[in-house]
Amino acid sequence: MKQVTYEGLTFEPYIPKSEIDARIAELGKEISRDCADKKPLFLVVLNGAFAFASDLFRACEDIDAEISFIRLQSYEGTSSTGHVKEVLGLHDDIENRTVIIVEDIVDTGNTIYNLMNTLRQHRPADIRIATLLFKPDALVRPVKPDYVGFNIPTKFIIGYGLDLNGLARNLNDIYVLKED
Repeated sequence: MKQVTYEGLTFEPYIPKSEIDARIAELGKEISRDCADKKPLFLVVLNGAFAFASDLFRACEDIDAEISFIRLQSYEGTSSTGHVKEVLGLHDDIENRTVIIVEDIVDTGNTIYNLMNTLRQHRPADIRIATLLFKPDALVRPVKPDYVGFNIPTKFIIGYGLDLNGLARNLNDIYVLKED
């Protein structure tokens, strides 16, 4: 893994794809065990979670499950706006269903908190959160993911679906902003 540069910012290697793959396999086993008799709906938050969701969904091959997508937006550049904007909404009936929200990263918790409140209005049986990355020190909302790939510090990262103004999502590994 080598350093990469986007929009004048340099990023260093942080989590290699091999570690991501191994952790997703473990998460798939956990979810398959916990949801063996539930036929969960994986609700993927686009755009960032698409790579993680694809690998996670296939790692849950031992259970019957469905997948759907929503699109929310709360970032501009390297920081959260503090506001969650719905770009593509929920079109599935989730009443009495187990819903697993699939996120790329939970940092402030604003996005997931607002999404959970919206979903509760549709009376699901259960809502769980699966996130590839979790920044517990950045939380400003009472959110606790059920399935966490990696706990990370409050640093800006890109790759494996995570972006900087739409760029770097296609990187296989995860990179962290280099500090001077």
